[in-house]
Amino acid sequence: MSSSIGVAIDDLVQPFQIEGLGIRGRVVRLGPLVDRVLTSHAYPEPVSRLLGEALALTAMIGSALKFDGRFILQTQGDGPVSMLVADYEAPGKIRGYAMMNAERVAEAIEAGRTEPADLMGSGHLALTIDQGPDMAPYQGIVALHPDGLSHSAHEYFANSEQVATRIRLAAGPFYHREETGPEKNWRAGAIMIQHIARDGGLTGYREGDDDERPYTDEEEAWNRASILLATVEDHELLDPEIEPTRLLFRLFHEDGVRAYDPSPVEFSCHCSRDRMSSVLRSFGGHEIDEMAQEGIITVTCEFCSEVYIFEPAELKEGLN
Repeated sequence: MSSSIGVAIDDLVQPFQIEGLGIRGRVVRLGPLVDRVLTSHAYPEPVSRLLGEALALTAMIGSALKFDGRFILQTQGDGPVSMLVADYEAPGKIRGYAMMNAERVAEAIEAGRTEPADLMGSGHLALTIDQGPDMAPYQGIVALHPDGLSHSAHEYFANSEQVATRIRLAAGPFYHREETGPEKNWRAGAIMIQHIARDGGLTGYREGDDDERPYTDEEEAWNRASILLATVEDHELLDPEIEPTRLLFRLFHEDGVRAYDPSPVEFSCHCSRDRMSSVLRSFGGHEIDEMAQEGIITVTCEFCSEVYIFEPAELKEGLN
């Protein structure tokens, strides 16, 4: 396997190609980034797993952008976790948060109902590509799949992109021993494969068994790659000691896998005191007074948990 990879194994997107099967793909490995997001909010563990997977999927899709734009992933459902939001701003800046009903989440956990369908319920997944103010955003919407975000993403690529795609997602706490005792850090990972047509483009084709014609060589190659991908275990996507290239070699070394230079990703939030002030000032003087409690207005950023404190007088200064 050919590669020009450095020593970094965390917070990166690793592109690859399987020359013998006509497949291209990416591996995502998130460490400090996802730990920063999840620990700052202290979500219950099942909610953290969902958001961790959403961040990995966002890194996976967003890293394919060929321009300085944004990719936004958003779920909306009627379950205890009513919304997941994650966005990727090129090149490589990611943030995210979950909106949940804490009481309903606690009840679901107590009852052992922690599968994606239990937490997110029925609803939709929206994937939006924003190319900037001069271009209309593109959005694809699919139903939330009861088996989780990866299955919803399969539907998106099949319906919106017409691309045969398979994705594995994983997120979870990783325990390690330090001098002070065992410590826990959140990690997330993903791997995706997509079929490349012989003409160099991407394509999708039959996924069911209703077509009785013989499989073509390309379809057989896709089936082989899909079967191999299905053998990936969660710990292989999460363990910092299993480098992405090591995983790729384990899966596809017989088929000529080639790994390319990885691209880094990092946590980044767009919030600032000026942005928050601008939003609050847009409500007008009367509404600003109603927001105040004990003489101040406190705003917490949903993405990074940064707290901003304002006095009503400073927000109303200059307002009519």
